[in-house]
Amino acid sequence: MAVTGATLCGLLAGGAAAAPIANAETAAGGDRALRQSLEGLVRDDRFPAALASVRDRDGRVRNYTAGVADLRTKAKVPVDGQVRIASNTKMFTATVVLQLVGEGRVDLDTPVETYLPNLLRGDGIDGRNISVRQLLQHTSGLPDYDEDLVPDYFSVQHTYFEPYEVLDVALRHPALFAPGSGWEYSNTNYIVAGLLVQKVTGRPIGEEITKRIIDRIGLRHTYWPALGEQTIRERHPNGYLALSPDAPLRDVTESEPSMGWAAGAMVGTPSDLNRFLAALVGGKLLKPEQLRQMQTTVEAPGADTVGDTRYGLGLATFKLSCGGFAWAHGGDAPGYETRNAITSDGRSATIAVTALPRTLEAATHVEAALNTALCQ
Repeated sequence: MAVTGATLCGLLAGGAAAAPIANAETAAGGDRALRQSLEGLVRDDRFPAALASVRDRDGRVRNYTAGVADLRTKAKVPVDGQVRIASNTKMFTATVVLQLVGEGRVDLDTPVETYLPNLLRGDGIDGRNISVRQLLQHTSGLPDYDEDLVPDYFSVQHTYFEPYEVLDVALRHPALFAPGSGWEYSNTNYIVAGLLVQKVTGRPIGEEITKRIIDRIGLRHTYWPALGEQTIRERHPNGYLALSPDAPLRDVTESEPSMGWAAGAMVGTPSDLNRFLAALVGGKLLKPEQLRQMQTTVEAPGADTVGDTRYGLGLATFKLSCGGFAWAHGGDAPGYETRNAITSDGRSATIAVTALPRTLEAATHVEAALNTALCQ
């Protein structure tokens, strides 16, 4: 997915098996470098606000802000404010699927057809030939629906979508490639994964995520929006959107999240995302075999601006300038972009900005800020 206004339902950010951080600056120096990165995102890249949270391996948390929360009132940015975490939702959905694998209720290499009969049919698309693993790894060849729904986002900003509706939009298009023969990031994969969870458990995907992850590890400021809920519950910066580099920013804080659903509906804070990553990679949510499967990756060309990215099962790799990789993801929603990762020595960071990047350079700077947070 390109880094443009068409990435509204969620663009991945990298992350991988991380090496220990080398040549780190002092904490004060690292603070300065990260603050300068955030200020640059506001000053040079025209993001209304930038937020960051860094969690050391010992659990110490430092939060940062730059810019303003509201372009009209110039209100201060709330420290560790809630944002739409968009495609980070995929990590939560993948974790639930893998928990079901660990419980013997789902098999990664079984066709989707076994769980959702007759659901996937189209030009070159057949659920009998697509495995659960291929859904989670974006190797199914299923086309993305957001290319149809997003170009004129303002016309659907407050429109509620059932998951089957966005799936129908995707299935109007031919397969991108034969299952297992390529890699292409597609939100459609995780709509199907959410439907699979609901079929297997008999409960809503949001309820399963809440019970199995959010409540289990104590994410106090992260939630799955209620049906029809368009506002953000707690302290938050406003989110803004421009559909072209020269268009004015419009406030889209109040938006219908159902278009993203199991691929991108959730709301959370930067520090909660770091806590989640620490629990996930630290083995508190998955059994060792399922975590190993999640971290088994394939090449994911073009997945981020850094390069050499690989994608596992809802988890990706992010190349660090200080050496090695970090496990990561990220997300783009109307009004918000997040990039987040955790290193092998347990240091995690999340960067959030309150608009989608309007240029490739701006997108590069967001990921550079994440690198700074992890390498300084």
